[in-house]
Amino acid sequence: MSRNVLKSSIHSASINIVFQILCRCITFGINSFVIRIVDRDALGIMNVRLLLLESTLAFLSREAIRRATLSSTSNPHEKHIWPHIINQLWLTLPIYCIFSVPCLYVWLNYGSAVADDIYDQYKFGCICIVVSGIIELFAETPVFVAQVFCFVKLRVVLDTLHIFVRSTLFIVLILRDPNQAISAFSYAQVGSTVTFAIGYYVYFIYFIDNAKKRIGATKRDDDNQTSDHQTPDIDDSIPFNSIKQMLPGYLENSSGTIFNDNLKSLVLSFFKQGFLKQVLTEGERYVMTISPLMSFSQQATYDIVNNLGSLAARFVFRPIEENSYFYFTQTLARDIPLVKQPRDKVEQAHSVLYNLLKVVTSIGLIGVVYGQSYAKTVLTLYGGTKFVDDDGLSVILLRCHALAIILLAVNGICEGYMFATMTSNELDKYNYYMGFFSVTFLLLSYQLTSFLGPVGFILANCTNMFLRIIFSSRYIHKQYHSVNLKPLDGIKPNKLFFITLIVLGIACKMSENRLFRQSVLGHIAVGAICFACTLGVWAFENQDLIKSYIDKRRQSTS
Repeated sequence: MSRNVLKSSIHSASINIVFQILCRCITFGINSFVIRIVDRDALGIMNVRLLLLESTLAFLSREAIRRATLSSTSNPHEKHIWPHIINQLWLTLPIYCIFSVPCLYVWLNYGSAVADDIYDQYKFGCICIVVSGIIELFAETPVFVAQVFCFVKLRVVLDTLHIFVRSTLFIVLILRDPNQAISAFSYAQVGSTVTFAIGYYVYFIYFIDNAKKRIGATKRDDDNQTSDHQTPDIDDSIPFNSIKQMLPGYLENSSGTIFNDNLKSLVLSFFKQGFLKQVLTEGERYVMTISPLMSFSQQATYDIVNNLGSLAARFVFRPIEENSYFYFTQTLARDIPLVKQPRDKVEQAHSVLYNLLKVVTSIGLIGVVYGQSYAKTVLTLYGGTKFVDDDGLSVILLRCHALAIILLAVNGICEGYMFATMTSNELDKYNYYMGFFSVTFLLLSYQLTSFLGPVGFILANCTNMFLRIIFSSRYIHKQYHSVNLKPLDGIKPNKLFFITLIVLGIACKMSENRLFRQSVLGHIAVGAICFACTLGVWAFENQDLIKSYIDKRRQSTS
């Protein structure tokens, strides 16, 4: 199987974005329904407390190892690298179990108190989150193999199945008893994870078995034709002849060592970094969990608005960031200066980084402009007029969140590139800066929230992302200065596009003030027309980029 990293990354990112949009549309409708029938305190526990436990354990056990092993697979068909990778991936399971014990104890005994009438559900939910994480890690190796060898359709199908099973179970159970919403959430989490893990193993058993049959048929044909043609090996597709070889100790290891020293060093660097990044990513939830600044009901409101405000990050920025990180790890070497690397690869990486920054910056600016005029509309459609009227702060919160989109967009790409190309020593040094960013963010979150309420979380997050962008931009500028290239110029928006955004943003604001109370549909129609004009202007100014993307997609599909 030939593997073109750029084309497969574009293909994967494109399908993931479409997949995420479809899934978010489904979950948008489900959550809109759930908000109307489930108690707000239960929503706060599920969406803040339990999902924070899941996120914390995943980061502590899996993130560093997955990122480090991706850097070791620039030529994944080399079979000698896989025993170390397999052993490293299976380390996630004992690490997860070790961390789950203190985390479970903290979640059950510390933080803001849970009401007695739902404590048993909350305790059951914490246990189910840990169990579902263990089940998911049993499938870590096939998931990693699918990513490295670009099994894009497999990932999309199983991710879709995962979300479908979780959503269906949750809805069926809460319809039976809305007062057992936390228990329903817990059962759905475990059920969907079991489906996800089994799906990956079933597929690869089927894939390897079919590959063996094809090889056998080819051998028979060669014997009949007495040809000197070399028989293909299953390693042309993936370096595994049996599903057992995805387990530790089954794949032949000629090195005589269990783990690779360089890989261990890189894992340690990413682990330190992952711990700090987790604090930065989920800092507001940690503050809400530990401190009594906000009730569960207020936490639920903040989380609902935060989820709406971060839709772009979830189904657009995150797939782009993940696949761009994968592309850069496979294209550029960590330990070699750019001036000493192949010029064609450096120029290609520069072009990809420049265009990525241009695209995400444009998306961020669109989110900032239209978020000011359509925050109230979205919240009304999502949670109903009662949700908006009961908590007038939610509209202000979503508008502030729209301002953070542009920073979120640029930071994700810049940091993704930086983490993909830094050496182990540079990653270790950066951990100290991450520590500073983490402490600053937590202090700002606590102080600003004390005065401004939930808005303080957003302002603290904006400050934190701005500092991180400055650091990663300096790294990128310094790295490309030696080869006379400027990928950071992609952050600058085109003049006509920027002017169009300002003019149409004012038009949408006027529409909100005059049309919203009379006709919500009329206000939406105005926004749709303005949005279409905005996209038209952007496409006109970026014809070369669009043409290049279409060509790559066609090549990838063919």
